[in-house]
Amino acid sequence: MISLVRAGLIRGFACVVIALGGGSLVACAANIVASEIVIPETGYLLGPEDVLKISVWRDEHLTQETVVRPDGMITFPLIGEVTAAGRTTEDLRSEIARRLVKFIPTPNVTVTVLKVLSYRIYVLGRVNKPGEYMVGHQTDVLQALSLAGGLTPYASENDIKIMRRGGVDQQVFHFRYGDMRQGKDLKQNMLLQRGDVVMVP
Repeated sequence: MISLVRAGLIRGFACVVIALGGGSLVACAANIVASEIVIPETGYLLGPEDVLKISVWRDEHLTQETVVRPDGMITFPLIGEVTAAGRTTEDLRSEIARRLVKFIPTPNVTVTVLKVLSYRIYVLGRVNKPGEYMVGHQTDVLQALSLAGGLTPYASENDIKIMRRGGVDQQVFHFRYGDMRQGKDLKQNMLLQRGDVVMVP
């Protein structure tokens, strides 16, 4: 099921010709220009700063908008603290309904994502538009480079790194743009996760 979630409006595609070392590659990515993003709701994992609407049928006092806090938690009336980050809306809905049973016999709970604000990646270094990008969860390295306007002429195309932090540990993945341009080792064009940093030296 595809749902329309407010967090960046996708209006077509932006294509960038990235040229280096005598060759070129056309990379396309969604052009996010306003405030809505289309994402597959069943597979989306909530994250900090996402805005949710939680509704309990026939109980307006238990219907509210809430923001996932930096620690991944939300606070809901009657049941208190609930972990939201890293869970689907259905998973969160099920837990809230289960915990409300103590107070309401058959609670009918709905959880809706109003704004997707947690899926951000960072492209830094020798690209034309370095910075933070709010994207959907299906974004690979080439698309991220495209969003950043491509590599500058002095970029080290075969020494690009993707840095991913998980807790206290940090993983580093290597990306050789020159190989990609020649159609080699295509599997290195990995999907990025929220918070990933693409560094172009």
